[in-house]
Amino acid sequence: MENINSILLVAQVLLSISLIVLILMQHGKGADAGAAFGSGASATVFGAKGSGNFLSRATTIIAILFFVVCLSLAYISSNREAPDSVSGSVTSQEIGVETAQDNQEMPPAEPEGDMSQESDLPPAE
Repeated sequence: MENINSILLVAQVLLSISLIVLILMQHGKGADAGAAFGSGASATVFGAKGSGNFLSRATTIIAILFFVVCLSLAYISSNREAPDSVSGSVTSQEIGVETAQDNQEMPPAEPEGDMSQESDLPPAE
């Protein structure tokens, strides 16, 4: 299940980058007005009709794939088996190592002896 999730995440990133590039390559409606004054030579790469038809179809296909991958990732993440508790997600070896380290670093819970006589505070007046 982790492999499918990783593959879908990589596909999601690639589709999003290609969708951004395709959208930025398209020219807006205002660019047609500039073509009337002689600046329309940039559209000749895609033929006499321009790039509108090819780029709009490619954008539509990639957008559909993007949404399919989004829905697949949402479905996979919602159907994962979640542990019953937070401590259920940690393995028993990790718990044993953490408690051994914690016991060495922490001071004892209850001080030994009567500490009421030894105080760092000045006497009350």
